[in-house]
Amino acid sequence: MAKIFTYRGYTLEELQKIEEESLEKLAELFPARQRRKIKRGFTREERTLLKKLKKKPDKIIRTHVRDMIILPSMVGRTIAVHNGKEFTYVKIQPEMIGHYLGEYAPTRKEVKHSGPGIGATRSTKFVSAK
Repeated sequence: MAKIFTYRGYTLEELQKIEEESLEKLAELFPARQRRKIKRGFTREERTLLKKLKKKPDKIIRTHVRDMIILPSMVGRTIAVHNGKEFTYVKIQPEMIGHYLGEYAPTRKEVKHSGPGIGATRSTKFVSAK
């Protein structure tokens, strides 16, 4: 039996209905930082992103707006978020509601160490370069 997703006691459909009625009501469910951002209003870039998401429901939207809060209306969409070098595709899941887009597009690569190179230590001058 599949578990039904809930956010603070509301199902996804109820959250989407609340968002359609009033963004301020939805903001009351979010943590303080996200609530403050919504109450102060979205920037021009964030409003443009929301318009594109409504206008083109089946397309992948590319954006640089990493500080956009994931809203219930975005669930199921794929958004390409810029990480400073390239676009990372982020499939929006219900569990992501209330987080920021940038959290799912890391800006730093994982460090992968290997063996030391030639000249890295004093002992390597005795190793053949072949």
